[in-house]
Amino acid sequence: MKYAQIRDLDVSNGVGIGVALFVQGCHFHCKNCFNSSTWNFDGGKEWTTEMEEEFIISAERPYIKRISILGGEPLCDENVSDVLKLIKKIRERLPDKTIWIYTGYSWDEIFSDKHEQEHGANSDRASAVSLCDILVDGRYIDEQRDMTLKWRGSRNQRVVDVKSSLNNIKLELFCD
Repeated sequence: MKYAQIRDLDVSNGVGIGVALFVQGCHFHCKNCFNSSTWNFDGGKEWTTEMEEEFIISAERPYIKRISILGGEPLCDENVSDVLKLIKKIRERLPDKTIWIYTGYSWDEIFSDKHEQEHGANSDRASAVSLCDILVDGRYIDEQRDMTLKWRGSRNQRVVDVKSSLNNIKLELFCD
């Protein structure tokens, strides 16, 4: 996996003060994406064991309440296994931190049986999302741009409470 950027003080990608990892590479190429510089899989920097450790240490600070993973596309085939490993390490070492993940995949795409049969990485996608607290799902649609929305750019995107959704076996929104 490669990454485009790490923000060790982030206030825009979730509730409260957090850290954010922007992974490199995306196949969706949404029109007027705010982060098109992260599309190229050959760009960015290598995600190494040392970089991962620095990122987790940065998240350990007591005033950091949230870890956000976005991109690029963290759940694409090229990134999802490394993202899943990172989320597992965060859960082990920092169980009280809230994990947000932003993806162009919808909840239904991530958890549908048909999609899983067509895309082997989908079980890793579902595993990664299941370990998170909040999922911001859906591709950015420029024609549905709405800058009044919290934590997302277009009206089709949702901010999903992952734990409630999995426990209640139906999609539960964190906010409108």
